[in-house]
Amino acid sequence: MENELSKKTFMLAILEILKKYSDKNNRLSQKEIGELVEREYSLKIGRKAIKRNLEQLIDMGYDIEYDKTMRENKAGGAPIEEFSNWYIVREFSDAELRLLIDATLFSKHIPHGQRKELIKKLAQQSNKYFNARIGHIRTMPGHLTQSKELFYTIELLDEAISNKLKVAFKCMQYGVDKKLHPVKNADGSKREYIVSPYQMAVSNGRYYLICNHDNSDKLYHYRLDIISGICILEDEPARPIKEIRNFKDGLNLPKYMEEHFYMFSGDSENVTFRAKKTLVGAILDWFGMNVQFFDITEDEITAKVRIGENDMLYWALQYGLHVEILSPQSLRNKMREAVKEISEKYEDAL
Repeated sequence: MENELSKKTFMLAILEILKKYSDKNNRLSQKEIGELVEREYSLKIGRKAIKRNLEQLIDMGYDIEYDKTMRENKAGGAPIEEFSNWYIVREFSDAELRLLIDATLFSKHIPHGQRKELIKKLAQQSNKYFNARIGHIRTMPGHLTQSKELFYTIELLDEAISNKLKVAFKCMQYGVDKKLHPVKNADGSKREYIVSPYQMAVSNGRYYLICNHDNSDKLYHYRLDIISGICILEDEPARPIKEIRNFKDGLNLPKYMEEHFYMFSGDSENVTFRAKKTLVGAILDWFGMNVQFFDITEDEITAKVRIGENDMLYWALQYGLHVEILSPQSLRNKMREAVKEISEKYEDAL
């Protein structure tokens, strides 16, 4: 007779076997479950006890699937139910896990060591067959990300945003020695930033804080991987975002990110530009489906978008051979000056 401790031990062992060895394509019989429990945990358990524990796991809410068939009762009477092909339904499909792992693998804002640890944890959400398929994955080199405080920074910012409190932090910058150094004031002291935090967002593989300084009427962006020494200012409420010009209705994050894809600070404005028709796909990739197309010819289109001025300037420089900014005139002038400076760099001395 099983005692309570034995029952719990058997149930946990069976659950772990299902997690490690089963999925929709790799189903287990009760006999196989018993053999694996004995091999992995040195526990002997009969087939009836296995079935009873499996049913209890299902009653407890675990999503366990099986096949039920009816076998003829040779002794006569009602047919006998038989259960086989047991497997646990996973919270994430292998395709979803692979997507999350790849996103982590190529992330620019997560330090190398933390990337490895995250990928390991994600892989543990599937079974040994999935782990075998991703054995060739190796995390990318560390590149420039060296921050050891990233996850701590995220946790504190999340708390500060939830409680509507200001934060203080230092910022780091890379030197020619490829190491991070504190940003300093003119007198050589480390510069402290005090801001009202509103949102965290990922852009171009980097994690950013969207925030405001009390003496300004616009939003600022700081990369989380270069923030250091962050602390919450418990006695300083954050400035409500609705007090900031152009944000009286709050922050529409998807729209804001669409208008600031390079994460330059500053207001958005309506911009019109002429472009080669072959760029339509790239335009939609960058600006989303809210872009307006008109004056369409066989080779060119005119597009109207709402975007931050500096974001548009750098985008237009990227596609300069195939794009002409039409308005506003101030942005057209900036583009002309930028192109002139670039041209002068490549003029060979006579």
